[in-house]
Amino acid sequence: MFDRAARIRTGTLPALPPAGAETDPRVHVELAHLRKLEGRARTLSFLPRQPAGSALNGRHASRMRGRGLNFEELRDYLPSDDIRSIDWKVTARTGRPHVRVFTEERDRPTLIVVDQRMSMFFGSVLNMKSVTAAECAALAAFRILDQGDRIGGIVFGDETLAEIRPQRSRAALDRLLLAITRANALLRADAPKVAPVGLNDVLQAVGRIAPRNHLILVFSDFDVIDGLTQKLVNALSRQNDLILGLVTDPIADDVPEGLKLVISDGELQAEIDTGNTTVHRDLREMSRGRLAEVLDWQRRYGVPVLPLSAAEDSLTQMKRLMGLGPR
Repeated sequence: MFDRAARIRTGTLPALPPAGAETDPRVHVELAHLRKLEGRARTLSFLPRQPAGSALNGRHASRMRGRGLNFEELRDYLPSDDIRSIDWKVTARTGRPHVRVFTEERDRPTLIVVDQRMSMFFGSVLNMKSVTAAECAALAAFRILDQGDRIGGIVFGDETLAEIRPQRSRAALDRLLLAITRANALLRADAPKVAPVGLNDVLQAVGRIAPRNHLILVFSDFDVIDGLTQKLVNALSRQNDLILGLVTDPIADDVPEGLKLVISDGELQAEIDTGNTTVHRDLREMSRGRLAEVLDWQRRYGVPVLPLSAAEDSLTQMKRLMGLGPR
């Protein structure tokens, strides 16, 4: 499935920039910066019980199921037992009431999917979308591991993909942060043109790694989606807790008029004049149509969507969306 992308995995991604090299934190993330987010992440929560204003708390029929249950034993019914736990088939067969006893899983595997393709390398106000996705993914990873759950992820760029299998260990979290930083470092304006890894391929890989009872968070701008994307999102949400972090930039919500933009794919370049009424309308409709489609998955499939903006501090908006800050 990933014949091209699989050539580059976590252990073989290009080296990070040398220590001390100057980077703009709004354009590229450093490993040290992501690690510093650990303390701030403690204000978040990804447990089933959410504040009343949280986007994860039953909005549009979505709800966090939380950890799964393990079957523990089948035993005689006791007066203190909940009658809903009675196994009626065994009761009818034996002539005595029996109950099934379950215990909550000690931990739950979590998969954090982070988009670092060239479509994410854009920002008009504060951060590049790729930076916002990286920071939000790191905040979530720290908090989830602190809750006692297993952490892993998939980090993908235009021609790179790193898989980190979920583990309840700091080493797994460090591998995830390192994969994010390395993939982010590859983003640059003069990057050569390549056929990017498709989001559908990534979601199919998620389904292979997380068939059921996982918490899955996807941080992406959801560039290039189609009917198959919808089917994959729906399938993942049926067997898992799926949360979509939709990363956008304000210019996508309201394309300014009168701008002359020169865009390039690394080989060819073209000028876009938003002063042209037809061009401006087409750009606005294309951008808003994709955003509206992803947001509609919340209603159609009960999948929580966190609308994240590259124009705002990552933690501030995550806290607000999860009902933990001013709205």
